Amino acid sequence: MKKYLLSMSLAALMATASVAQRVPAASPAATVMQTVGVTDFTVQYSRPFIKGRKVFANSSALAPYDQVWRTGANMATVFESSTEFTFGGKKVPAGKYALFSIPNGSAWTVILNKNFNQGGTDNYKESEDVARTMVVPTSNEYNEAFKIEIQPVTDSTAFLNLSWSSVNVPVPLTVSTESLTLTALNKAVAEKPEDVATLQSTAGYLLSKGKDLQVALSLADKAIGLKESFGALWTKAQILNKLGKPAEAIPVAQKALAVGAANPDGAYNFYKPQVEKAIADMQAKAAPVKEAASTVKKKKK
Repeated sequence: MKKYLLSMSLAALMATASVAQRVPAASPAATVMQTVGVTDFTVQYSRPFIKGRKVFANSSALAPYDQVWRTGANMATVFESSTEFTFGGKKVPAGKYALFSIPNGSAWTVILNKNFNQGGTDNYKESEDVARTMVVPTSNEYNEAFKIEIQPVTDSTAFLNLSWSSVNVPVPLTVSTESLTLTALNKAVAEKPEDVATLQSTAGYLLSKGKDLQVALSLADKAIGLKESFGALWTKAQILNKLGKPAEAIPVAQKALAVGAANPDGAYNFYKPQVEKAIADMQAKAAPVKEAASTVKKKKK
């Protein structure tokens, strides 16, 4: 009896393990994540295979022309953005959306729909669309499995590429990176006016954009007043140089090297050669100005 019960238990355990065993999906799940500036785009979808069938045609069983397609397989493809963005020129709030499309030989309609938790197209309602854009398809290398990519990327633009068979549909995405960054930095400075890292990063961003350099200089000075560091001093030196004041920038850059050498870290070791070269360039730039000022002074005498 005991042997019988043991055999039954073992059989039940093996059956449970068998049920739990993972098997390949007909349309495997995939996730694409890409940062554009300060915006994170994420796409979650399933990748159907062609398997000798027709796609993007009037008689196609997969993604036929002029019909709403789930743009993937299984549940609706989910497109998410962490900030406001433009989708083919249409402004869209941050959030999650279902990605649908209507294939056509001359131009696709690509759609973002607010009901992101739906399967297929049975529950799709055009009234819930938040954005529609027309995109001209282009030829592409052959893809047996449907593929979504976000490329190429700049700090404020990207393309959402829908690729299958020998077709690619590039949907332009745009974000207001500079505006979003400045808004976030200004808020951070207002909330933490004595935070050295916040002051320095804001000054550094303004420097990188060549905007509001006097404001950037004030922020760098405040950071230095709170804590004299290699990074803050080097940032100030660069701002002065960009303001056309190389003679004032040189001693600040030299002091940055001295402070960094006294307590070297990764940033100092990485930027040290760049700072040394910049000092030499600033000295070369400052010399003619100094000579001109000296000549004017002599003539006045």
